[in-house]
Amino acid sequence: MELIKRLNIDFIGNRYKFFAITALFVAVTIGAFIYRGGPNYGIDFTGGILMQVSFKNQVAMQDLRNSLEKSEIGSFELQSSENLFIIRAKRSLESQDAFDNAVKNAAQADFPGNEMTVEKVEYVGPSVGEYLSKQALYAFFFAFLGMIVYVAFRFKSSLWGVAAVLGIVHDVAITLGFVILVNKEINITVIAALLTIAGYSINDTIVLFDRIRENLKLLAKEDFASVINKSINQVLLRTVVTSVTVFIVACSLFFFGGEVIHTFAYIMIIGTALGTFSTICLCTPIVYEWEVRKRNRLRAARLAR
Repeated sequence: MELIKRLNIDFIGNRYKFFAITALFVAVTIGAFIYRGGPNYGIDFTGGILMQVSFKNQVAMQDLRNSLEKSEIGSFELQSSENLFIIRAKRSLESQDAFDNAVKNAAQADFPGNEMTVEKVEYVGPSVGEYLSKQALYAFFFAFLGMIVYVAFRFKSSLWGVAAVLGIVHDVAITLGFVILVNKEINITVIAALLTIAGYSINDTIVLFDRIRENLKLLAKEDFASVINKSINQVLLRTVVTSVTVFIVACSLFFFGGEVIHTFAYIMIIGTALGTFSTICLCTPIVYEWEVRKRNRLRAARLAR
C-alpha cells in the first residue's frame, strides 16, 4: 500500500497506448459477434417449453442437472421446490413429444427405479418480449442522458458527462462481447450483471472526476496533464483496493458458487477489470484530449485576430 502511495505514473503520457488497448478490445468484441453470429439468446428472450416433474424418491437438484446436461434438450433452466422440479428449455427439439421423451430417457438412465411423474408440459413465451426490450432501451437512453446532465451540472461541462457515459458503454459492450465469445446465453441474469457493471463503472469514474475537479482549484498553476496524473495517482490506492476486493469476491463466486451464479460471476470478473481500466485509461484521457484541443483552437483563434 505504501508503494502505491508513492507511485507517480504518467497516465496521460501513455494515453495512446491505452487507446490502442481499447481498440483491441473493440476488435475482439466485433470479432466475437461475427464469429458467433450474434448473441445466443436464452429462454427469457426466445421462449420455450416448460415441464414440471416429480420423483417418487428424493433427487438432488445437481444430479438432475447433470443428467439433463447429457440429454438432447440443449439449453435449459432448472428450478426445484422439495421434490418438484421445473425444467424450462429452448425449443431446440422438433416437438413437445421429443422434449418429453428426452427428459424421460435421461431420468430412466440416471435414476433407475425412481419413478418420475410428469405433472405438466406447456409452451411458454419469452419473459422479455419486444415491448420490454424497447422499454429497456429507453431506460438505458434516459439513464445515460441523466448521467450526462448530472455530471455536466456538477463539473460545469457536458464533456465530463459524455466521457463518463462513453466509459460505461465501453465496459458494457466489451463485457457483452466476452460473453458472446464464450457462447454464454443472454438472459435476465446477464442483463442484471451488465447493469451492475454500469453502476460500478460510473461510481468509480465520478470519484476520480471529483478529485480532478478539486485539484484543478488547488493546483491552478500546474498544467492540465500534471493535475490529471496527480489526481489519478492520489485515488489509485482506493481504486485498486476496491477493484481487487470485488474481483476476489467475483472469482470466489465463479469457482465455488455453482452453475446458477457462474455467468453472473464471469461478467463481474470481466466488468470489474474493464471498469477500472476505462475510468483511469479511457475517460480521463478523453477529457484531456478534448480540453487540450479546445484550448489550442481558442488560442489559435485569438492569434488569428
